[in-house]
Amino acid sequence: MWRHRVGIAECFGLSPIGERLREATITFRGDPSTPRSRFDHTSLALLRPSLSIPLWLGRQPGGRLAPIYNFFCHDQPDPALGWSTQVRSAVDWRGGRLTYDSHNGTDFAVPPGTPIVAAAPGLVLRLSNEFNRGGLKVFVDHGEGLFTSYNHLARAQVQVGERVERGQRLGLSGASGIDGFLLFPWSTPHLHFNCWLDGAYVDPFARPGETPLWASGENHPRPCRVRNPEEAWSPTTWNDEAIERALRACHHPGARRDIESATSTGARGMNTHFQLSYFPTRFSERPRLVHGNHVRSARLDLPLPADEYEGALF
Repeated sequence: MWRHRVGIAECFGLSPIGERLREATITFRGDPSTPRSRFDHTSLALLRPSLSIPLWLGRQPGGRLAPIYNFFCHDQPDPALGWSTQVRSAVDWRGGRLTYDSHNGTDFAVPPGTPIVAAAPGLVLRLSNEFNRGGLKVFVDHGEGLFTSYNHLARAQVQVGERVERGQRLGLSGASGIDGFLLFPWSTPHLHFNCWLDGAYVDPFARPGETPLWASGENHPRPCRVRNPEEAWSPTTWNDEAIERALRACHHPGARRDIESATSTGARGMNTHFQLSYFPTRFSERPRLVHGNHVRSARLDLPLPADEYEGALF
């Protein structure tokens, strides 16, 4: 059914089941430092069976164009209110509403088992699987303060510390995470693609007056067609003092352990960055973790393989 076979448990990221149940509980109840998620009748807009059913059957409803399931939201609520799947303040880069209130990435709707590739050369700094925050994820540093993550994977095919080329496979897509599992088959399997610049979430699509992050130089991402192992780039320079400040400001034991478990400066920086980005309410201070100020530039390709996709479908 799917081009690359992935098991059901692997697709939804269900193992280990005890840990997944604990993480699911945080979604509905929160914990002392994490507010519960918010949803209401407007969240039903996220259920698009005309898109989800063909994808679950292994088809590509856009042909060689990957449908955009959701864009980045440019009017996000205060994180202290909790993660929101409501469609109330939602506004995307075009001024439309193809997004939801807390959405901080771009969703490419693809069948489970689709190869996911690096949008630019970089260094893999984190692999993690949080059922209540995007399932299985790969985090890559592309240098000059630019980071990306690839969420809802079924399988990762790289390791922390590995240098990757533009267009190199990182893993296989799935629907890992609580939303994909609980709402099957009405949930749309997709790659949730995050971008950060100097630690702040950014939209790779450009609003008027902005520079798109896509290497095409316009708001139409295209896949990498020719890999160049000699493409120049340098890892981001982390601010060690800021990382230590963030660690001292962290009041969640599990988040502290995660940061302290890193065995390199880059991984420690990325683990801190992850916790600040995905669980900001676990910190009394959120310092800027990288040195320097970096501007938006056209650097990223479509994170999908050129032999299967030519671009994105809005």
